[in-house]
Amino acid sequence: MATCDIIAIGGSLGSIAALRRLMQELPPDFAATLLIVVHVGRDSNNLLATVFGRHSPLTVVTATDGAEVLPRHAYVAPAGRHMLVIDGVIRLGQGPRENLARPAIDPLFRSVATCYGARAVGVVLTGMLNDGASGLADVKRCGGIAVVQAPDDAEAPDMPRHALAATPVDHQVPMSDMAALLATLSTTQAGPPVAKPKAIATEVALALGVPSDTDLVMTLADPVPLTCPACGGVLSELRQKTPLRFRCQVGHSYTAEVLATEKEGAADEAVRIALRIMEERVQLTRKLAQNARASGLGYAAASYEKHMQESRDHAEVLRAAIFRL
Repeated sequence: MATCDIIAIGGSLGSIAALRRLMQELPPDFAATLLIVVHVGRDSNNLLATVFGRHSPLTVVTATDGAEVLPRHAYVAPAGRHMLVIDGVIRLGQGPRENLARPAIDPLFRSVATCYGARAVGVVLTGMLNDGASGLADVKRCGGIAVVQAPDDAEAPDMPRHALAATPVDHQVPMSDMAALLATLSTTQAGPPVAKPKAIATEVALALGVPSDTDLVMTLADPVPLTCPACGGVLSELRQKTPLRFRCQVGHSYTAEVLATEKEGAADEAVRIALRIMEERVQLTRKLAQNARASGLGYAAASYEKHMQESRDHAEVLRAAIFRL
């Protein structure tokens, strides 16, 4: 009997403490497989497996490319690589960042969904923004089970809330109940197989590092008049509408919320650059006006002073805009 024994877990802010608790509270006879993604910097020292494994009944390791997925093991994504499962084997992908992250949660969830179907369980823990929401929806599309940490129990409730909005969630529990829930699910008979959308497998391939181009992205999405914050390429809107997402030709992927945050940051930077240029122009035209007067060129000096005042006025408008952004 196939059971729901492949459990993919993703978290960000606050999730290390949550995962330490979960690993400690798993029962001694817990026989499922855990696959864990925590948002970490590319220079992280990959010590999370050691932290999570200190008091766990599972063998906890940092994932390596080509490792067979085994029961009673927990695999933690290493820094700088997407962790995927393809044909029962762990693959570490070098595909583009998703929602600014690599490793990202969505690629793991999609790969587990396409590989295991109804056996897959996706778990979204505490974290900012909404990585994991799209992947959890894909777990459900492939017949799997969706679990979310209760938002009021999360240090950062954004990720759980967005996951709840993205797909019908089967279980919403505090961390105090999470270990018992996963233990129960791991011995529960999996549902019947369902057809798996081809688009999900395509996105898994992109995360692995398959080269992306316009033709490939066009199989998933339709172009929109927006540009990628990472590379400046044209963005396309994914046809999967919940949550709203975008990809560029290179393969960078963003939910609408993350893209809006990036655009806000880009706008702030652009206005600050414009303010600096205007302030420099004020200084330059002042010097030109002073030199013109010293040379007896009153008409030229007046012209430079007019430009100086215009630049000063523009600078004040930009300075006010910065405070409103």
